[in-house]
Amino acid sequence: MTIKVRFAPSPTGRLHLGNIRAALINWLFARQQGGDFILRIDDTDRQRSTAEYEQGIRDDLTWLGLEWDAHFRQSERFDRYNSVVETLKEQGLLYPCYETAEELEIKRKIQLSRGLPPVYDRAALTLSDDERQKLEAEGRRPHWRFKLDVPARVDWTDLIRGDVSIDLGSVSDPILIREDGSYLYTLPSVVDDVDYGITHIVRGEDHVTNSAVQTQIFKAVGGTPPVMAHFALLTGKGGEGLSKRSGAMAIADLRDEAGLEPMSILSLLARLGSSDPIEAFTTLDPLVSQFDFGKFSRAAARLDPAELDQLNAKILHEMPFGAVSNRIDLHGVDETFWNAVRPNLTKLSDVTDWWRIVDGPVVPVIENADHMVKVRALLPDGDLTTETWKIWTDAIKAETGAKGRALFLPLRQALTGQSHGPDMSVLLPLIGRDKAAARLEGRKA
Repeated sequence: MTIKVRFAPSPTGRLHLGNIRAALINWLFARQQGGDFILRIDDTDRQRSTAEYEQGIRDDLTWLGLEWDAHFRQSERFDRYNSVVETLKEQGLLYPCYETAEELEIKRKIQLSRGLPPVYDRAALTLSDDERQKLEAEGRRPHWRFKLDVPARVDWTDLIRGDVSIDLGSVSDPILIREDGSYLYTLPSVVDDVDYGITHIVRGEDHVTNSAVQTQIFKAVGGTPPVMAHFALLTGKGGEGLSKRSGAMAIADLRDEAGLEPMSILSLLARLGSSDPIEAFTTLDPLVSQFDFGKFSRAAARLDPAELDQLNAKILHEMPFGAVSNRIDLHGVDETFWNAVRPNLTKLSDVTDWWRIVDGPVVPVIENADHMVKVRALLPDGDLTTETWKIWTDAIKAETGAKGRALFLPLRQALTGQSHGPDMSVLLPLIGRDKAAARLEGRKA
């Protein structure tokens, strides 16, 4: 049996960290098992779905390296859903209801005041044909509910949560079709999973009850419920519910504005909420080979956005020049420069700032002009090489007695205008004698 999983975003907004965590967990499992990762665009909401958001989904997944093996849009399958609906109606499993949202809310409040679960009372099942016709003559249009087989418990062994048992007696018959005839998520998702042979449904724990309901719908449409795995949801680092404000940032923003490497995002999300330590990875291969549902905790997974910057820096520090050369649009940058500055990078864009120090102009920082006259005279003649820095600083130490910070900091500040940075033995020959001499004299160069 080929393992098949799906990632099913709605093109009504941009993907964020929570979405990508769901996609990544599915993708890692599929790749480890030699299975298929299917991208399903849930665009049944035609008013809110846009081509721009759909393309954004594809762009984000592609940038992250989460390629898909097949894809389809739900909007192309309405005929199939309509056919299933007619069958369910004929079987008496889909029935029309005419209550307004306000009327349903009143019912829920009455039940809660009596200490009862706010479950729909199936009043619509008792309506006569005449009563239905009268309601429709008043302008009411029905929404359609699936008739659950209750009382019943739905049990399964979840790959993350273990044994799960849901009492459907405490759940309302789910609405599958709205008053305007549009579909809610529930039915199209089940039909798609059956038709595309989805073997495993891997999603957040907020879908546990929904999974129990859908289990009966799977059987009603002639399908077999897939294996289930429900992972804990993300929270903020303080345990608060995760929202866009608290850290559920859009992937496009992390890429285009924050300037993060894709592997920093994947490294964090792949291990978050599991027993494995969070590490910086430069490829997905080890994450695939080490993936295991048994490592996932049932406790909430806490997201600290600061970890993204830390991972990003570590990943850049390991990257060879060949992996970034086509992304650096600066004339003159070479492997020598890259190797010198990468230990000081947090984002790839930092390369530009360090290159300005080499290429200039730089405003030198000189606190002791007399001292700088002495050290300038000790600069060795000839070409500047990686050996020049040691020869020069040894001469300064012998001449002035300066050592440690008192020796090195004034030189760095004069030559780079900074108090920290890459190895000066490499930077000095890149800066070159002419610019170095000018800066040691206090001139902008």
